[in-house]
Order: sequence, then structure tokens, then C-alpha cells
Amino acid sequence: MKRHEFITLIDDLLLPNTVNDYCPNGLQVEGSDEINKVITGVTASQALIDEAIKRKANCILVHHGYFWKGESQTITGLKMRRIKSLLMHDINLLAYHLPIDIHPELGNNAQLGNLLQVNNIQCHPNLKPSGIVMWGELGGEVEAINFKQQLASILQREPVHVSANSDKTIKKIAWCTGGGQGYIDACAELGVDAFISGEISEQTTHSARELDIHYFAAGHHATERYGVKALGEYLSRVSNVEVEFVDIPNPA
Repeated sequence: MKRHEFITLIDDLLLPNTVNDYCPNGLQVEGSDEINKVITGVTASQALIDEAIKRKANCILVHHGYFWKGESQTITGLKMRRIKSLLMHDINLLAYHLPIDIHPELGNNAQLGNLLQVNNIQCHPNLKPSGIVMWGELGGEVEAINFKQQLASILQREPVHVSANSDKTIKKIAWCTGGGQGYIDACAELGVDAFISGEISEQTTHSARELDIHYFAAGHHATERYGVKALGEYLSRVSNVEVEFVDIPNPA
């Protein structure tokens, strides 16, 4: 498949031009004009690039790419080594950040909601872009300790749990994968019993206790494995391109 056709297929699905993001979405490093094997992963680390080279891929598709706002514009150090590896092996690098977070079916948030078997999933009505935070209800009330165990089992990572001020059970939950801990206050306004994000900050603990909601930091990497994986599986179904997800372990 031609590179421009593959990119158009993704862009028509994720609509990256409708999102104001922190990095360029789409083609970040140009490689082969023909794409026949794609490696998907969370982050365009050297380890993922090495796996793509090993598996003879000519495209890498990730959630976390390069060229973030505020970072150095020089191509030196590890960024140089990564980009050099891509160019030497004629590998395209495609990255989609917020568009993969917010897609209503394939996005990180939607996928996490499905894994947790949340009912009536909705986007937070007051937060933009739409889909950056989702919320819904579990099938029944769950004790916090049992919900923590469920999270750990699904994501294969022990979450950090900050208990609500009261000993409440959990039914209504909201979540934002990755570094979404700053949305906890806005989610409390929905009357949720628990909020999940990937990361925790010092102030998140105090917010959870004072807002009387359970908070779970389930891992940035752990909560964001599933969007790009689902995207790759979709692309393999609708194109003649071979797609393989590679998970590079990350405790963050």
C-alpha cells in the first residue's frame, strides 16, 4: 500500500486536523513509499525501533512520537540515534497523540472502558476535546479493594489507590488514560465514585480525599496500550498491510 494511501486511511478515521495537540500528528519521519508491514506500539523508543528493524517492518505507528512542544528542536543524543535508525532502514514513523486518546471506539479511553465493562459510556460534557475524559457505570456496586484487584488483573500492573474519605462502594466511574490526573476535580462534579488515570501527582491525593472519591493511578503505559493496538487491528482488517503490536514493558 502506498504511504499516502495508508496515512489517508488513518486520517479519515482519527481526524487529526480537528484536534489542537502538543505534537504533530501523522507522518513524523518519512521512509519507504510502499508500506506492507507495520509495527504498532505505545512509544517510539529505540527498543521499538529495533524490533521493527528485526521484524523487517517499513512503518512504525505509535501514540507517543517525537517533536513535542517545548522540547529542544535540535536532533541530538537519543533523538538523533532514534531518527538515524529510522532513516537508515527506510522506516516511516507515524504518530497520533490525542486522536488516539479520544476516538469513540478505538481510542485509549474507549478501549479502557470496554475492558472494565463499563455501561453507558459517555464523554465528559464540559471538557475538550470531546472524549478526553469518559464516564459511565459498572454493572453493580463494587468494593474499592475488589475494583483495585480487577484493575490490576486487566492491566497487569498494580495500581496506586487513594481511598475516598468515606468507605463508599464504586458504581459510577470516570477516567482519562495517561497523564490525566488533573481532571479529577472536573470529574467529581459528575458525582462519580471513582476516577482513574495513568499517573498521579502530589495534589491528586488531596483532591481525592477532599472530594470523597476513590482515585486509581493505573499506569501511563498500562492504560495506553490498547488504543494503538485496536487501531492496528482495524487497519489490518481494512487494508492489505500486515500489522503487529509490540509491547515494550514500561513501569511508568
